[in-house]
Amino acid sequence: MNTQSTTLQTTAAYTLMQSVDIQSFSYEARASVLPTLTASFSDCGGWVLDRKTLSPTTIEFRIEIQLRSVLDLYAALLSAGIELTRGAHITFTDLCTCRKHLRTTADLGQVVALRIEISFLEDVTLHSLLATLCPPA
Repeated sequence: MNTQSTTLQTTAAYTLMQSVDIQSFSYEARASVLPTLTASFSDCGGWVLDRKTLSPTTIEFRIEIQLRSVLDLYAALLSAGIELTRGAHITFTDLCTCRKHLRTTADLGQVVALRIEISFLEDVTLHSLLATLCPPA
């Protein structure tokens, strides 16, 4: 066994044993994104363990998903209008790389725990920003 495959297996096992944090945001309306996300989680074979409102603009999902479905979840989040941070993209890339190199059914059936935090932002335009800074004369 070469050291590269041993390192990959060790990295994969370490990644799959702990919860992975995903930070994200959206400019879409919360009321339209949440039903789409919930349906996407179940369509990908994920289990929603917890759903929490952290603030009026932030929500958190704790889900578990099989490693074989990570790419489907990644695509579903993006298609729902969720913008991922750089760190979240790197995390999904790492998980997809693990998925690519694990070939047995048992390996692909391993469960990954994810904590997905989504902040809903308002789309601020230059005009709206200037309107709030400059009172009418």
